[in-house]
Amino acid sequence: MKSIIVKVCMGTGGIAVGGKEVLDAFREELALAGISASLGENCLTHRVGCRGLCARDVLVDVVVDNEKVTYQYIKPQMVRRIVNEHIIGGNTIKEWVVDEDYHNFYRKQIRLVLSRCGSIDPEDISSYINAGGYEALRKALFSMTPDEVLEEIKRANLRGRGGAGFPAGVKWEYTKKSPGKIKYIIANGDEGDPGAFMDRSVMEGDPHSLIEGMIICAYAIGAQMGFIYVRQEYPLAVERLEKAVSQARERGLLGKGILGKDFDFDIRLKLGAGAFVCGEETALIASIEGKRGMPRSRPPFPAERGLWGMPTVINNVETLANVPYIIKNGADWFLSIGTKSSPGTKVFSLTGKIKNTGLIEVPMGITLREIIYDIGGGILGDRKFKAVQTGGPSGGCIPAEYLDLPVDFDSLTSVGSIMGSGGMVVLDETDCMVNVAKFFLEFTQAESCGKCVPCRIGTRRLLEILERITGGKGKPEDIELLEDLSHDIKATSLCGLGQTAPNPVLSTIKYFRDEYEAHIYDLKCPSKVCKDLITYFIGDSCTGCTACLRVCPAGAITGEKKKLHKINQDLCIKCGACLDVCKFNAVLKA
Repeated sequence: MKSIIVKVCMGTGGIAVGGKEVLDAFREELALAGISASLGENCLTHRVGCRGLCARDVLVDVVVDNEKVTYQYIKPQMVRRIVNEHIIGGNTIKEWVVDEDYHNFYRKQIRLVLSRCGSIDPEDISSYINAGGYEALRKALFSMTPDEVLEEIKRANLRGRGGAGFPAGVKWEYTKKSPGKIKYIIANGDEGDPGAFMDRSVMEGDPHSLIEGMIICAYAIGAQMGFIYVRQEYPLAVERLEKAVSQARERGLLGKGILGKDFDFDIRLKLGAGAFVCGEETALIASIEGKRGMPRSRPPFPAERGLWGMPTVINNVETLANVPYIIKNGADWFLSIGTKSSPGTKVFSLTGKIKNTGLIEVPMGITLREIIYDIGGGILGDRKFKAVQTGGPSGGCIPAEYLDLPVDFDSLTSVGSIMGSGGMVVLDETDCMVNVAKFFLEFTQAESCGKCVPCRIGTRRLLEILERITGGKGKPEDIELLEDLSHDIKATSLCGLGQTAPNPVLSTIKYFRDEYEAHIYDLKCPSKVCKDLITYFIGDSCTGCTACLRVCPAGAITGEKKKLHKINQDLCIKCGACLDVCKFNAVLKA
């Protein structure tokens, strides 16, 4: 009897392009073919979380007698052929199989936190347990004291993956030693960086790893209650977390007397409304307490006085998902991966002008070049690499001269950027760095809670100056003004949002000052991006097809059929419609 397993990607990306319909089609076709698709028999068909290379969805693994074949871009109408030719007939459909680029995407990755994403059914606790889940919890409860668990995390030097890189074990120890019988744990899943989906993929694809990490933390510090703070814009993550928490309670892994030990701990979900500032730990605490999400000054730190005034550990999802692996395999194992000061791996969302966009997990210390070219496949259209922005809207832009920079907490800080939660946006020669800085300032300025003047007013002034420069009205003193104002905001803002918001400005001025000068002195955007500094004109290759004339919404183009057309610069609104429609490369930008 054949052993058949079909795994269909049903992370958010997979579902968006038809993952559910593909899964239903497999179950229907297998049933029509007389092959049982129920758990415990010879065939298992189930959902899995995000596989990482989201651009190839729907991704499907077909495993027949332990031989796995991965198919890409699968649609429901393709399923019957896979069932008939591959599962029944034994013939792989080669034209649908993933290519070498797919395998290159994973070759330099080390997937720890993401090791079960794309493999197990995230809605079935048995699938997690069969893959080694909750073994670390059993080891902690039955073979280690709370102090030994804490010491193992400290020795592993697990640094917080939420951005700051503060050692998790030290934070746990502070909380444990703080006076008070009641202690809390908060998993920060308020992932607000544009284009970032690291924590979301863990919560969607392997929710029990987060729960197990929280239980182990609770055992180590003596906490009785935990909260998972997840934004409401992640409905699939919320749904799967709720199921996972319920299943863990049913198995005696949460609640009273966990696994028969004198240890009580439970978890609740708290849905956030999507405020970026609530990623800051004191603002997050205020939100859980039912208050407006605004940060407070520190000290006291949450480890001393956090949720409802009690000692509280706050770690982000990825940090806590690392904990079961460290306890199961030991601190020495974890220290063998990555670098001395930044051990382990880091999950990044790789986006922008890159061929292979998706979710990656790499060892600390890997270079930017390896990530962008070996894993990412290089720049879209084989254009020239210009910069990579790391750390989300509060990060910095790193130029091509640092392509061989190792990616770890300290190295990124040394060049004016940050690790952040793991956003990585690749930029090419067509990107204007002044406009990039303006884009991120628009985000952080809009997300400022307004509590402190440096952030509320300072980021507004930074944005106004950038808008002036990109609008062709920059002044010679603007560059120095941007630098001085940025340093003042960083030094005086209340929380991390304001303290890091100027990073895109400072890093782009540092490495791309010539672009600022071109905008101000030459009234030109070298990348031809800033609308007010662009002039559209029609060259001699114009055939007079009138396509541009017909689409111009301002009536700025004149000319007879089969004769050279012209653009009236006084009427042109610089929308680019003429450039988009021209088939003869006659419309040019200057």
